[in-house]
Amino acid sequence: QVQLVESGGGSVQAGDSLRVSCESSGRTFSNYAMGWFRQTPGKEREFVSAIAWDGGGEVYSDSVLGRFTISRDNGKNTVYLQMDSLEPEDTAVYYCVGYITRYGSRASSPRYWGPGTQVTVSS
Repeated sequence: QVQLVESGGGSVQAGDSLRVSCESSGRTFSNYAMGWFRQTPGKEREFVSAIAWDGGGEVYSDSVLGRFTISRDNGKNTVYLQMDSLEPEDTAVYYCVGYITRYGSRASSPRYWGPGTQVTVSS
C-alpha cells in the first residue's frame, strides 16, 4: 500500500520562503515520477510541479516557474518543493502525488495522493 505523507506547511509572509517535504512508502520510490498539486477552496486541484524518477525532467506550472524548485532524494524516499518569493496567491493546500510512470507532466494523472499540507501566505 503506497502512502505519501507531507510535512513542512505553515504560515508565512509574502516574499518569504518555505519548503514542503513528502515521504513515500510502499513501493520502490526511485522507479517513479513524483509531483505536487495544490487546491484552494472552491477551485479544482491545480498542477504545480513534477519530477522524473531520476531527479531530472522537472516541469512547472506557469504560475510558479522561476519561484519554486522541485527535487528528490531517492535514498530517503522523499520529494521536496522549495517555494521562494511566496505570494498570497500561493495560499493553498499542497498535495504530494505519485505517478505510475517514470516521467510526470502537466497532463498526466497521478495515481497516489497524500492528505495535503496547508500553506498560507499573508500580505
